[in-house]
Amino acid sequence: MKAKPRHQLRKTQKKEMINTIKNVFEDANAVIGTKRIELAQAENYELILVDGKPLFFITDGEPFFTVRGALELQPQKRLVMVDAGAVSFVAKGADIMRPGIVSADPGIKEGDMVIIVEQTHGKPLAIGRALVSGEQMTGDSGKVVKTIHYVGDRIWNIEV
Repeated sequence: MKAKPRHQLRKTQKKEMINTIKNVFEDANAVIGTKRIELAQAENYELILVDGKPLFFITDGEPFFTVRGALELQPQKRLVMVDAGAVSFVAKGADIMRPGIVSADPGIKEGDMVIIVEQTHGKPLAIGRALVSGEQMTGDSGKVVKTIHYVGDRIWNIEV
């Protein structure tokens, strides 16, 4: 899948976009403030390219990390850690179930976008929407995160 059309943001649009991204990544201004920011369309996805890399995508009107963005920028909030047994399922796009969760950021609220990371190396595997708060994610049974984007899917394979 190819990302086009794409256009560079004006200074005021860039400032606005960075302020919006600060809601999910506090260091946005320091890390991406001096870089070129573009918007691109790829099928049904709206992407935010930072120096040509698809680091964010827009879902429900709000920007959030792509898996590549989470790998590169290494955010420390909204993380849900899964054990080694869940990795192969998550990497194929499965939703996240309670038994596979090792820990979750207690600041996660129901409906928040979250980053699913694996326990061994802390690498991002998927992006999803929390179905419960972070404090309620560990337990015996039930789905707690709806997966939206994962390693190897259409967003991951976008050519820019």
